[in-house]
Amino acid sequence: MKIRNDEKLKQFIHKELSRDSATEIPRYERLYERAQALYGEGEYRLFSAPGRSELIGNHTDHQLGRVMAAAVNIDSLAWAKKTDQPLIRIDSEGFAIAPVDLTETAIKAEEKNTTESLIRGMAVIFKEEGYQSGGFDAAVTSEVLPGSGISSSASFEILVGEIINHLYNDGKIDPVTIARIAQKAENRFFGKPCGLMDQCAIACGGLVYIDFYDAEDPKVEKLDFDFGDYGYELVLTDSKADHSQLSDEYGKMPAEMKMVAKALGCEVLSRTSEAEFAARLPQLKKELKNDRALLRAYHFFKENDRVARARKCVEEKDCEGLLSCIRESGLSSYRYLQNVFVPSQSVSQDYALAIMRSEELLGDQGVTRVHGGGLGGTIQAFVPETMLESYAAGMRALFGEDSVRILHVRHAGGTEIPAVPEEN
Repeated sequence: MKIRNDEKLKQFIHKELSRDSATEIPRYERLYERAQALYGEGEYRLFSAPGRSELIGNHTDHQLGRVMAAAVNIDSLAWAKKTDQPLIRIDSEGFAIAPVDLTETAIKAEEKNTTESLIRGMAVIFKEEGYQSGGFDAAVTSEVLPGSGISSSASFEILVGEIINHLYNDGKIDPVTIARIAQKAENRFFGKPCGLMDQCAIACGGLVYIDFYDAEDPKVEKLDFDFGDYGYELVLTDSKADHSQLSDEYGKMPAEMKMVAKALGCEVLSRTSEAEFAARLPQLKKELKNDRALLRAYHFFKENDRVARARKCVEEKDCEGLLSCIRESGLSSYRYLQNVFVPSQSVSQDYALAIMRSEELLGDQGVTRVHGGGLGGTIQAFVPETMLESYAAGMRALFGEDSVRILHVRHAGGTEIPAVPEEN
């Protein structure tokens, strides 16, 4: 089966997805053939949701703070067709996913931390929010792999959300609404207390500044900035430290920050101030008996201010100032947020080792930091183009040939791709 290789599709792939049509169109064709082999003929449509890279704002979103993030040019991809049955069947390459019966709308304890729970949650919450939802068949392939630190779960959620949006709602639902539905699905059905940053960055696309202070109407601003214009490449290295089973450790970060907020009379830290925190620090230490919670709260206040400074640097086209903010963010995450390694895993510290090796290779050039939620997966580096080859070789020597990804910002968020199948 061939895809119509017209100028409209090629321009979309280049401008919106930051990809090469010469490699993308054969990828679409292979997936379409798999969809037909699985589900037979039908009116299939093609959908894509990117991965994301958090630039700055580490663990600020769940406190309704500020973040800066970017959609990147790797994606989860699906050919999907609408069906008349209240059943969602998704075949994802390399992963077994059971069909989800949409007549069963309750949260299932046995589905916690599974892909099926995300699918059920998305379909149920679309209806709760007053939108249409229903069954479909989809064949999926993804470059946004679990444990990679590029947010595979949010990419999958937004992919499912865009399928429902277009098949049942004429594509009229805005990206932030789809992101909020995805967050609720992950919080309630999957059981992970995530914030909204991953979903919002992926749904909206591009380089975005997000202020979550108003939880029901977060401020999302697309920014015009390209690190390539200043001679830097965005590089992610997979430390091979799996964090997929660390939801409990991840959950302690928002929980402990909220513990401090509650002691200060607020629900989340963005509703109080650093000055109030500092004034009451001796009392908080005695009352909470949790020094790590205090360190994590301190990280939030400083990080939230750093994001505002980073946004100003972007507006002023001050790349070195922006990189300085990102460097400070990485140090604060390591020292105060403490999301580089789990204390109980005293021997296996691949993530910390990746940061050490990256800093050694870059010296006083470029920036290295924790990426995303931390605890495992990928680290992030902004590498001078002149050092890219030696840097990549050094990281691959330690973590494997497949460990390094050189990425670019993708303009489109979750989207339908205008691909038209043609008979051979």
